[in-house]
Amino acid sequence: MRAELRAQGHVVGRWRIRRTLAAAGLRAQQPRSFVPRTTDSDPNVRAAPNRLLGQPAPTAPNQVWVGDITYLPKQGGGGLYLATWLDRYSRKVVGWDVRESMPEALVSKALRRALAVRQPAAGLIVHSDQGSQYSATHFKALVARHEAVQSMSRRGNCYDNAHAESFWSRLKTELLDGGSFRNLTEAQLEISHYLAYYDAERRHSALGYLAPNHLETHLQTTSQLCAA
Repeated sequence: MRAELRAQGHVVGRWRIRRTLAAAGLRAQQPRSFVPRTTDSDPNVRAAPNRLLGQPAPTAPNQVWVGDITYLPKQGGGGLYLATWLDRYSRKVVGWDVRESMPEALVSKALRRALAVRQPAAGLIVHSDQGSQYSATHFKALVARHEAVQSMSRRGNCYDNAHAESFWSRLKTELLDGGSFRNLTEAQLEISHYLAYYDAERRHSALGYLAPNHLETHLQTTSQLCAA
């Protein structure tokens, strides 16, 4: 909020913002720390190595995408499963899909959407946990067909995919706030709207308080000026 006010020309401190919110009976939402979840991995399938360990952070979009699946509650019981792919450089959600179950097609469709829009060069690292969806033959073939390289977190180490886990924490806090979706159709609509906002407007301290789209545009503009 402070970054947004500064962008509009208002110079205010954090405490003033807190006092103003409190006077209006409001409070800022704070995302909960992520809680490690159990991954449905197949011990009989050889996992891809973690190609991010010891490597420097990406310096441009479409070098590393990180994927994960999360559970979203549905009214009346049951739930939905959301799969996303995030660009690790800009934090932009480049592909997603939501369903009432989590077959391999859930993560494949999300990845196909991302590939169609972004059209990354060969060598893109596609990172995930060791879930069975990411170990499936069809998914591996999809990755290979687009000349990408698969990478997986170490078994039981959710911190290897901390960017994806952090995103889930923010999404659930800002979109659901303890609530649930009525059905799949409502979830698709609400998630679509939230992700459009997240990519275009959601500022990140790690990105210098820029939104993902703004960071990518800034990089592109800077690159063009340097090349001129």
